Amino acid sequence: MRLPILLFLLACVPGLWAQSASIAELPTCALLCLETAIGNSICSAANQTCVCTNVPLQESATTCIAGQCTVKEALFTKNVTQTICGAPVRDKGGIYKAISNSFGSISGGVIIFRLVSKYISNAEFGLDDYFVVITLVSGIPSSILTVRATIPNGLGKDIWTVPFNQITAFVHAFYAMEVLYFLQVALLKLSLLFFYLRVFPGPKIRRFIWGTIIFDILFGLVFILTGIFQCRPISYYWNSWDGEHEGKCVDINALAWANAGISILLDAWMLGLPMSQVIYLNLHWKKKVGVALMFIVGTFVTVVSILRLQSLLHFAKSTNPTWDNVPVSQWSTVEINVGIICVCMPSIRLLLVRLFPKVFGTTMHSTHGYHRSNSHNQSLAITSLNTSQSSKPSKLSEVPENGIQFSQSYDVHYGKRWDNDETNLVPLENLNAKSMKSSNRLGKTEV
Repeated sequence: MRLPILLFLLACVPGLWAQSASIAELPTCALLCLETAIGNSICSAANQTCVCTNVPLQESATTCIAGQCTVKEALFTKNVTQTICGAPVRDKGGIYKAISNSFGSISGGVIIFRLVSKYISNAEFGLDDYFVVITLVSGIPSSILTVRATIPNGLGKDIWTVPFNQITAFVHAFYAMEVLYFLQVALLKLSLLFFYLRVFPGPKIRRFIWGTIIFDILFGLVFILTGIFQCRPISYYWNSWDGEHEGKCVDINALAWANAGISILLDAWMLGLPMSQVIYLNLHWKKKVGVALMFIVGTFVTVVSILRLQSLLHFAKSTNPTWDNVPVSQWSTVEINVGIICVCMPSIRLLLVRLFPKVFGTTMHSTHGYHRSNSHNQSLAITSLNTSQSSKPSKLSEVPENGIQFSQSYDVHYGKRWDNDETNLVPLENLNAKSMKSSNRLGKTEV
């Protein structure tokens, strides 16, 4: 039964297998399936175009081969038939490599600027700074694995074009990147939460933030440990693809979806935390733009996380993982790096203030020479003085006999003070419902 198929293949592509493999090397199970599929189709064995383009024939042969042959035999047969039919060799590895390198370089540069900016302005380094650096450091192994392991071992290519030993190496590297992704997601959220702690002094909001921090730490630990021990033995994760090893794994698809779903809900909660405070402030419009940009980028990270969900549809259940897992790899890279940029947005805003003070600065104008800020000590930000007003205090002798003299001391802070640290972008000391109502009665708050 092998002879008709062999003659057909040899007649269609004379000399081809001198460069790749001999038709005689095709497994018997595959030859039988091909002969049966061709015999049940409208194509003749001599019509190569019909055989290669007839969808029912291809599906019938593929189903038969998957059921009758081993995984390695099926992949070898797929490579042979695709080569015979002149199918293009697909490769998206170069595109993903460019995305990974570009976003990694941008996020690294943003963090370097953040640290240099803080050092120059003598601003205090906080836990948010340390955790964003740790997030970047944890991303370095992922970048190295992308360039040195996953792409060279087949990511972006069809799995049947990848040598068997490289498939194992690819899945092994992908396993490490999956665990690192769980770690990076948790660390990135911690950086933003510790930034909130520096910005919001209110006891109630701080309790919410600390609760979120504890939840995020537990969230990260659970998924990191589950990711590491998702298969028994652990090596079964990267050896199971060939069907020749014994072991057991949790539902990897369910694990990925659970992590993504909880992460998105946590992102939404974390966006709501600052908005619950900032919504009550009356800010100068330039300040509003700066704050809005930070939260718009934060929203974009959540959007990226949602888009990443689509790439999980075929994750872990794909018969062509080296090709189908490119989208989830790309979106994961974009998500982490955009998140780093988002966390560093306050520092970026400070750069814009220094480079373009007239556009992004917080300079205030007043016919009285000062504005009242939203603070119980009534701090003032002086930017200009009306020369027609006298700077000398009134004397007691000038007060009418039945009059009342009122004097009050003010702490004066010059405008640039607020640009020394990103935590002062939205000064929120004494923020509570009472002070908000009081300030609204006094008039528009300026910062």
